[in-house]
Amino acid sequence: MQHLLRLAEDQGLRIIERAGPTPGGFDPAARTIRLDPGMSRRTTRSVLAHELGHASLGHVPAPTPTIRTQQERQADEWAASRLITPHAYAEAEEFRGPHLASLAFELEVTIELVTAFQRLLRQSLLVAG
Repeated sequence: MQHLLRLAEDQGLRIIERAGPTPGGFDPAARTIRLDPGMSRRTTRSVLAHELGHASLGHVPAPTPTIRTQQERQADEWAASRLITPHAYAEAEEFRGPHLASLAFELEVTIELVTAFQRLLRQSLLVAG
C-alpha cells in the first residue's frame, strides 16, 4: 500500500476519503482520488491502484459509454500489473485453484483485478505464441 501512496504523491495527487456513487473516483481537474471510507484493506488497495491507473494513463471523463468501458478495463489492467506478479499468481492458483474469489483473497486484490490480470496473461501468451 505504501508504494501506491508514494506513487500518488509523486504524481501530485491528493487522496480523500468520502462516500460516493462508486468505491472510488479520479478527478483529473482537481488531481484527487476519492476512496470510500470503511472499505477492506484489500478493496482499498485495489481501488486506489485502479484510480492511480486512470491518473497514470491520462484518462479524462469519457464522452461515451464505449470509451468509459475501455478506460475502466485499462485502469484495471494497469492496477493488476502493479499489484500481481506472474509468480504470485501462479502460486495462488496452485494453492487455491481457479476459483476467482479465492485467488482474489490470496492475492489481496479484488476479483476485477484477478480477471484483468488473467486477460494480461492471455494477451502475453498470444503475443509469445
